Amino acid sequence: MDEILKYVGIIPWWAWILIVIALIAIRDIFFQKSHTVSHNFPVFGHIRYLFESIGPEMRQYFVANNREELPFNRIERGWIYASAKHENNYEGFGTDRDIHAHQHIFINNAMMPYQVSKDHPNVLDKSFLPCAKVMGEFNKRRKPYRPASAINVSAMSFGSLSAKAVESLNKGALLADAYHNTGEGGLSPYHSHGGDVVFHFGTGYFGVRGDDGNFSMEKLIKLVEENPFVKAIEVKLSQGAKPGKGGVLPGAKISKEISKIRGVEIGKDVLSPPNHSAFSNVPELLDFIEFIAEKTGLPVGIKAAIGKLEQWEELADIMKESGKGPDFITVDGGEGGTGAAPPSFADHVSLPWVYGFSDLYKVFQKRGITERIVFIGSGKLGFPAKAAMAFAMGADCINVAIEAMMSIGCIQAQICHTNRCPSGIATQSKWLQNGINIPLKSERLAQYFKTFRKELVEITHAAGYEHPCQFKMKDIDMNVDDHNLSKELDKTFMYNKTPVLFLGMQTLKDCSHLGGKK
Repeated sequence: MDEILKYVGIIPWWAWILIVIALIAIRDIFFQKSHTVSHNFPVFGHIRYLFESIGPEMRQYFVANNREELPFNRIERGWIYASAKHENNYEGFGTDRDIHAHQHIFINNAMMPYQVSKDHPNVLDKSFLPCAKVMGEFNKRRKPYRPASAINVSAMSFGSLSAKAVESLNKGALLADAYHNTGEGGLSPYHSHGGDVVFHFGTGYFGVRGDDGNFSMEKLIKLVEENPFVKAIEVKLSQGAKPGKGGVLPGAKISKEISKIRGVEIGKDVLSPPNHSAFSNVPELLDFIEFIAEKTGLPVGIKAAIGKLEQWEELADIMKESGKGPDFITVDGGEGGTGAAPPSFADHVSLPWVYGFSDLYKVFQKRGITERIVFIGSGKLGFPAKAAMAFAMGADCINVAIEAMMSIGCIQAQICHTNRCPSGIATQSKWLQNGINIPLKSERLAQYFKTFRKELVEITHAAGYEHPCQFKMKDIDMNVDDHNLSKELDKTFMYNKTPVLFLGMQTLKDCSHLGGKK
């Protein structure tokens, strides 16, 4: 052995590198059969795979310009990061955006902005912006709920997100007086740190799943009774990333904790089918909503990506005739979001938010029932100007997902579905989660929301209004074709939003007992 070590010691370091390279080359040529490039170009072929693996990061930081990268460009990400950190989020020397680009929006400012009085709520709190409508008010639910924030955390499950990420979002929602949607993964301990919660479930019924895999009303009633911070129930019909498609939760991902939260077996694959087993048609959906509302006393809503309208028209007809129906509708954009999906679905199935929302809103407006529904927009709307457009089109609240993730550290690595998220947000790896400082990240989520609301209020005042619910379609222009022409939203989408009953910010502050803090 000593003789071997003696000879090893006299071999120079560069010779060892050559030996390793030679071994890799032998492996590439004679033993591996999977990769043609590395077989034909041993050793050097591996460089190609290395650059391919870091391609998104290279383009994001060194190749794409400030406005080019998708799904969120560098300017958008920079605004979120700076806002979350309470840093300067201004731009100098004018915009570098192509303001003549297709679908660029312009907000028509008033000659004289809205004048805030000395005792106005926005003088004391520049980010004060509650929802102008009350969930469950029209249907006389026992526990109506007015969201204390018009900007809230969208549906993202524990399991898809890490425990520390979910806890950061919930604590941040508490600090921002916003609500936190659970996503369809069930109500976890990490959702239980003081923020208002909207409990969301889909076809897998996780958290309210019986032993047979079907919906359990007993479990839902128990969940609501034991967790008074649950303020509303949302039934997911579809999501923007993959509408009409179910999913599989691999057994390898089902830990003891996830098994308990979701009500599924450890180590066994769980199927989420495309359809609900609790109902199979529109009348049954309506009955299901009313059944939940009656048993829990909470407002009940539905979430969906929009495509065909026939069944929505049927729902609207029944609602008009019966006086019953969902208390809120969350419209998800077909451009996808935090959910992993096949490109064929994310790219082509269901409509982008502006088209889907405008189509759906007109269905209910035609029947004169928009005032009884709280409309929630969800689909890359986490910026003040986009939110103003959404309110002008008829939205009453905005849910943000990826933008909320970015505020707590997401770097848009686009590997959420691999369990290797470098920022520890979309992974179950304990090692990767260690980088999340929950008190710091929750503060940043809250600061992002406060900055968002503050700037949205300022845009609203610039347009001559007190609350974004007062925006009209004609207040927003949009570039609509290749000849750099713009049209107001009412002419672009061929409708005018129904006016929202609004008696002033002070009235909303006085009624804050319906949701959030006073």
